[in-house]
Amino acid sequence: MKYFAGLDVSLEETAICVVDESSRIVKETRAASEPQALSDALRKLDLPLERIGLEACSLTAWLHDGLCAEGLPAICIETRQANAAMKTMPNKTDRNDARALAQIMRTGWYRQVHVKSRLWRALLVARRTVLNEMRSTENVVRAILREAGVKLGRPSRTAFADGVRELADAEAMVMVEPQLSILGSMLKEFARLTKQVLDIVRKEEVCRRLMSAPGVGPITALTFRATIDRPERFGSSRAVGAHLGLTPARNQSGETDIPGRVSRCGDELARTALYEAAHSLLVRPRKWSSLRAWACF
Repeated sequence: MKYFAGLDVSLEETAICVVDESSRIVKETRAASEPQALSDALRKLDLPLERIGLEACSLTAWLHDGLCAEGLPAICIETRQANAAMKTMPNKTDRNDARALAQIMRTGWYRQVHVKSRLWRALLVARRTVLNEMRSTENVVRAILREAGVKLGRPSRTAFADGVRELADAEAMVMVEPQLSILGSMLKEFARLTKQVLDIVRKEEVCRRLMSAPGVGPITALTFRATIDRPERFGSSRAVGAHLGLTPARNQSGETDIPGRVSRCGDELARTALYEAAHSLLVRPRKWSSLRAWACF
C-alpha cells in the first residue's frame, strides 16, 4: 500500500493529512511549522510515504530543504495549480487544504516547483528593498522642496544630502533634515549589502562570465545566476524567457487569437534586473558593442 501526505503550512502550525492509494484518509494531525517537528510527526506515523506535498510559500524553501535532509520525499508544488484543486472544497480550512494537497499527491496532478538557493536571493531582495525605500524617501524630500519652489535637479545618490542642504532654506530644512538622516543611514547599510554581493560575484565563475556581456553588472549577474540556479532543469533556452515572464500572453478561443504583452508571470526580481541592464544600453551612451547596436536598431 502506498501513502501520500499533504502539508498545509501556516506561520505557526502545519496541518498534515495522509491518504492511501485508494484516497482513504488514514491520518490527520498537526505539528509546528519547523523542519524537525514536521519530520518527527511524519516518522511517528510509521507509514511508507510515497510523496509529501507542500504548497509554495515563504516558509517552503526552509521546510522543504529540512525534510529532504531527513530523507523524506518532500515536493514543492506550484501555487496556482494547488489553488485550483483546493477551490473544489466547499469550505476553506487548513484541514481541508491539507486533504486537497494529499489528494493532489495521490493523483499526480501537480507541477513540481524548483526550490532555489535561499541565501543569495534573500540578500538581493534585502538590497532591492533598501534601494526602493531610499528612492521613496528621496521623492518625499523632492516634494517638500518643490513646495518651497526649489528644484533639486539630478544629483548622485551620495551627493543628494549635500545638494539639499545647499539649496533648501531654514524653514524647509526643519522638515527635510530627519529625512536626510534616515537617508544617510540607509545609504551606509545599502553599501554594506552591495559589498556582500560583490564579494559573492568575485568568487562565482558563472557571474564573471555573465558580466562579460555589455550592460550586465554584478547585481544583474548574481540575480540571473540565483534565479536560474540549475540550468539543467530547463529543456531549452526558450523556456528561460517563459520562466521569467518575458513571453507574450495569449488569448485564443475558436477564431479569436489575441496576442498580448509579456505575461509577467515569472520571477519579478530577475525580470527587473534584466530590464535595467537592457535599458542601460539604450539610455546611457557606452562604447560600441554588437548587442547595443542591435538594441538601438
